[in-house]
Amino acid sequence: MSDGVTLRDYGPGDFDWLVDLHRRHYAEVEGFDATFAALVATILRDFEAHRDPGCERGWVAVSGGARLGSIFCVRLDDRTAKLRLFLLTAEARGKGLGALMLETCMGFARDRGYARMQLWTHESHAAACALYRAKGWRCTASRPVRSFGVDLVEQAWEVAL
Repeated sequence: MSDGVTLRDYGPGDFDWLVDLHRRHYAEVEGFDATFAALVATILRDFEAHRDPGCERGWVAVSGGARLGSIFCVRLDDRTAKLRLFLLTAEARGKGLGALMLETCMGFARDRGYARMQLWTHESHAAACALYRAKGWRCTASRPVRSFGVDLVEQAWEVAL
């Protein structure tokens, strides 16, 4: 990969880093409260406890020993994968790494026989939503909610593989 970035499997030692990355980023950028970090921790615990390595995977982007972001592909059902925990550090954004990570995750899902992928996000994540749209995803639902201590517009997205 360019600029010395590699994608490696999520593994030991990544849990605390990933929960903290999400906590700090979303508290600073969107004002999310501690319930968001708790949700990330729950998602990761579930992944660690129940992951089927034949059809589910998590990646961590690294460069020079520094972790730059993550993305996960988890099973919803036999035909549908869910994209989860897609986040880059501030210094890793705007360099094409997000596109590479998304393509890697979608390719994995396609190779495992999934027919489609889904994800859940918020309208305020404009850069991520633009990337999803550019990769063929479409927003299938949008609704105002109060989550993580703030008012948001929750969105569901889907792509055929």
